[in-house]
Amino acid sequence: MTRKLIVGNWKMNGSLAANHDLLHAINAGLTSSSCQAAVCVPAPYFAQVQHLCASSSLLWGAQDVSASDSGAFTGEVSAAMLRDFGVRYALVGHSERRQYHGETDEVVALKAQRALSAGITPIVCVGETLAQREAGQTAEVVKRQLAAVIHTNGHCISEIVVAYEPVWAIGTGKTATPEQAQEVHAMLRHQLSAASAHADKIAILYGGSMNASNAASLLSQQDIDGGLVGGASLKAADFLSIVAAASQ
Repeated sequence: MTRKLIVGNWKMNGSLAANHDLLHAINAGLTSSSCQAAVCVPAPYFAQVQHLCASSSLLWGAQDVSASDSGAFTGEVSAAMLRDFGVRYALVGHSERRQYHGETDEVVALKAQRALSAGITPIVCVGETLAQREAGQTAEVVKRQLAAVIHTNGHCISEIVVAYEPVWAIGTGKTATPEQAQEVHAMLRHQLSAASAHADKIAILYGGSMNASNAASLLSQQDIDGGLVGGASLKAADFLSIVAAASQ
């Protein structure tokens, strides 16, 4: 993986006016970037983002995708619907979805499968809680989460993106040290290598409170191929600073 990837996750934030200003500022600052950048936005704003980024290098994605193709699933959004808006990426298995919506490893694997079948790149999120880390279970947890996705999508696993997001470092202001993050990323790389001859093409992003001040040190690690950025992606200057660090 040579070209880094920075993905902003807006979570449940945004408005038509705020999105307009944010994306104009980001698009204006991306002209000299050598890394790939994307934003994962709330579903109601797909059409707006598609329009505002039509002539930009900024890609966009969804924050979730249904595990079903169609049917009586009120409130769900299928991969085919995402494809209609030119969505490039879809987050699957974000820790907030696992925690608040009870998503299991198996459901996450199915969501990744649905995205891939529609030509959308799933960003598969894995990560441990603070209690799991303190119990020495980090390797067990993240390998189990990724193994489910590999088992279901083994034949095309090289087409996914993986995001390691230590749950204890999301929205808390805490961040894994570069060395802690690299240790887990290297482990995930090894797991992917056992499943695919093209594991070197799979981007593994760090997703635990990456910001403008710590991005450079994290992105300098051998197996960290980019970032899944939360709060900092809502501020154009901060997001562009992270993109600049990834372009070095």
